[in-house]
Amino acid sequence: MKELLKKLRRYEIQIRKAINSQMQGDFHSIFKGSGLEFDDVRPYQYGDDIRAIDWHVSAKGHGTFVKTFKEEKEQTIFFILDVSASQNIGSPGKTKFDISMEICGVLALSGAKESSQIGLICFSDEREKFIRPKKGAGQAYEIVSQLEKLRPRSTKTNLAKAISFALNSIKRKSVIVMISDFIDEGFYHNLQSLAHKHDLVIIQISDKRETSLPKLGIIPSLDKESKKTLWINTSFGDFRNRLTSAHTGRQEELMKFSRKHQINYLSVNTDEDYVPKLLRLFKVRNKTLKTS
Repeated sequence: MKELLKKLRRYEIQIRKAINSQMQGDFHSIFKGSGLEFDDVRPYQYGDDIRAIDWHVSAKGHGTFVKTFKEEKEQTIFFILDVSASQNIGSPGKTKFDISMEICGVLALSGAKESSQIGLICFSDEREKFIRPKKGAGQAYEIVSQLEKLRPRSTKTNLAKAISFALNSIKRKSVIVMISDFIDEGFYHNLQSLAHKHDLVIIQISDKRETSLPKLGIIPSLDKESKKTLWINTSFGDFRNRLTSAHTGRQEELMKFSRKHQINYLSVNTDEDYVPKLLRLFKVRNKTLKTS
């Protein structure tokens, strides 16, 4: 646990330093949001949006006043983390779940530095863990600790159900970081609703073992979610090509969907350094939000 936290702290510092230098002093927060809160009123000026007029104050007879707003300082960040059995694919210490947990920990620590409220939802085909949002570094460390201890009750996946729970549970507009391999069906309608209601970031985790099987003839393969052993002829015809094609198609579908619905999308493989990718993702986010 101590080694994991040390690693997360190193990554978090690396991310913050790199983004600060790349943004040349204009960087405010990797979770910079677009939410506004009421600040004050001022006299109406020619060209002001009439929708901003504060009719209650103006009715007092001292002139026409408009509301002014400031960017919300407190951001709520929710991590939605897939903990189904398919996340256990990968080498020891580098499974999809290990990488998901690290990314969640790095971003939780970064969010805590910005005084953001941080919450967590872990899911399989049922809710495995729900941590209500709180501020402070202690909350970030608690999230990492709970993920380290987590032993899911179910091995299966139901993304639609997980997203539905988030839609019903998260009332205030938040930054939502959803981390999964997205190996499921029938979840896009709910995902669209989540993107419409919140500021959504999708991180799709994959492992080369899902697409790069060598020619080994007929071998047993354990489906981690159903617990069934399947016998597969890895040397037969275009089996490996179809496996790769299915994986690529799943990624492309999610990328296309994300572009259409203005969702920040990132794909991460378990054997690559994810820190540079996170840097690029949040650099793009910052630029996009500044011009929106």
